[in-house]
Amino acid sequence: MGSTFSAIEMGKRSLFAHSQSMQTAGHNLSNSSTEGYSRQRVELKATDPLFRPDLSREETPGQIGQGVSVGAIRRMRDELLDQRIVGQTNNEGYWKTRDNYILMMEQIYNEPADTSVRTRMDQFWDSWEELSLYPESRSARQAVHTRGETLTDAIHQQYRGLKGIRDILNGDIEGVTRQVNDLARGIAAVNEEIVKVRAMGDYPNDLLDRRDVLVEKLSGLINITTDQRDPDEFVIHTAGLELVQGKSFRTFSISSGLENEGYSKVVWSDSGKTARFEGGTLGALIELRDKDVRDEMQKIDTMTMNFVDLVNDIHSDGKGLNGKTGVDFFVEQNFIQNIAGNYDRNGDGEFDSSYIYRVTGANPLSPREHIGLAGTLTLSAASGTVDVDYYATDMVADVVERINNAGAEVVASLDRDGRLVLKGTTAQNNENPDFVIRYMSDSGRFLAGYAGVLADPGAENAYTWDQPDAVNALAGGDLAYAVSPIAHPAGWMEVNPAIAADVQTIAAGFPADDGVVYAGDNRAAVAIAAIRNTPVMVGNTRTFDDYFADAITNIGLKGEQAQRALETQVTILTELRNMRDSISGVNIDEELADIIKFQHGYNAAAKFIATFNEMLDTVINRMGV
Repeated sequence: MGSTFSAIEMGKRSLFAHSQSMQTAGHNLSNSSTEGYSRQRVELKATDPLFRPDLSREETPGQIGQGVSVGAIRRMRDELLDQRIVGQTNNEGYWKTRDNYILMMEQIYNEPADTSVRTRMDQFWDSWEELSLYPESRSARQAVHTRGETLTDAIHQQYRGLKGIRDILNGDIEGVTRQVNDLARGIAAVNEEIVKVRAMGDYPNDLLDRRDVLVEKLSGLINITTDQRDPDEFVIHTAGLELVQGKSFRTFSISSGLENEGYSKVVWSDSGKTARFEGGTLGALIELRDKDVRDEMQKIDTMTMNFVDLVNDIHSDGKGLNGKTGVDFFVEQNFIQNIAGNYDRNGDGEFDSSYIYRVTGANPLSPREHIGLAGTLTLSAASGTVDVDYYATDMVADVVERINNAGAEVVASLDRDGRLVLKGTTAQNNENPDFVIRYMSDSGRFLAGYAGVLADPGAENAYTWDQPDAVNALAGGDLAYAVSPIAHPAGWMEVNPAIAADVQTIAAGFPADDGVVYAGDNRAAVAIAAIRNTPVMVGNTRTFDDYFADAITNIGLKGEQAQRALETQVTILTELRNMRDSISGVNIDEELADIIKFQHGYNAAAKFIATFNEMLDTVINRMGV
């Protein structure tokens, strides 16, 4: 028969089980406001019966129950839902970061406003139109000078604003990289503790919650995926590589180099290879710094470079009222100080490159004239070179348009004298300098003889930038070229101090054959004012108005895209987190109801023990003599 005191043991188990259940409910209530906490539930189970159903059991009508016991204390969690939240948190971090910084960029453009670069440039063109009406006027020249200074200040402000954002992004990249390393280290440490607790046969619920919080924070910073095929080895992947594996983890380091203008590059600490992120806050920061903001800086640099070059090209041919000629209206610092554009790119003390920005052919051309030549132009592109075919039936304008549509990092146009102008654009690859023509060759005679750009045809006579004195491959005669800047033109352009000292230096007309500018000659002023709507190929846009329209539209669309995408991600995550809270969140009313239920169970178990104790007291103390 069963033990006389087995009922006492059964009652004790019930007391412990209901006591543990109340403590767990109290633990839930205490952590109702704790970040990432998942409510826990005690799994009660019937204790194994006294006798097993085999031949060794006693003659009893059935198994003798032994009450209740605690099977496990588990947290309420949906792992599939957690994985969905991790994936969406990555997108939320990405679009939130882009939305914040693109808003800052929109504020720098300050469109439409009276202080924007576009408004200041319109005022500059208007002043030249005014000078063309009154070519002898000193006050009109003063207006040109003042408007030029105002435009210069607006360009400087926009450039410095963009550079400031890029510097902030660089600092944020370094800070977020440190956060990623700290989170990876923290997750690995928690993994180690979880394995130890599980080895003892316990359920590390609070540690699992802590790890989930760290993983969700990490997913907001970089794109990650999680995997746990082995219960004792939780793995996190990013960019196809393992970041955390159990108690082991990898970190990222910051590497600086000249190839990215001195800005930080995130690399794997163990291999030194560049880490590439496709989402999260860190991925957005790197993309904004190295692509979006860099593109905007290249656009303002391109506009400035073309603007200064075109205005100076005309103004230097004119003559001021004080008799001075050959004076540039704008000057820039940090240009290559070598007449042939020779430059020491690797810093070994010897010239190894030729930095040429613009080449103007020696021969005047007519845009509607059939060239009567056939061949292939080869020009530098973002990656390698690109070929541009031309045919005998093509007009000059056809070849120019084909060059501009070929995807080369060289653009073409005809100047006011009809001469072919080739200009280097900004480089897509960070390793290549901006505004440098890197390669030109012609299998036929279009560049070599017809336009007067190259000395001879053929690949063996190509112009290549990766050598000094590359200008020797250019044609002679009236050919002209301009050297490239080694810094951002938008940050260095200024009105020529000679003009600031004497506004009479501003040229409104061109000198005649005898060197005299006759009264009323306004040809220089008219030519400069006409630049406003002349197709001069400012980067990939034809006119300055096209440039401003494209720049403002582009940044506006980026802002709209970021805002809409962020709203979508917030809506999705809000719904997913609400679903998680409905499963894992602590409901105070529910916990209080459970406490009352467990209290009644505890009281019933206590009453059961007290009653059985009275029965035993009767048998032990009151039977017999």
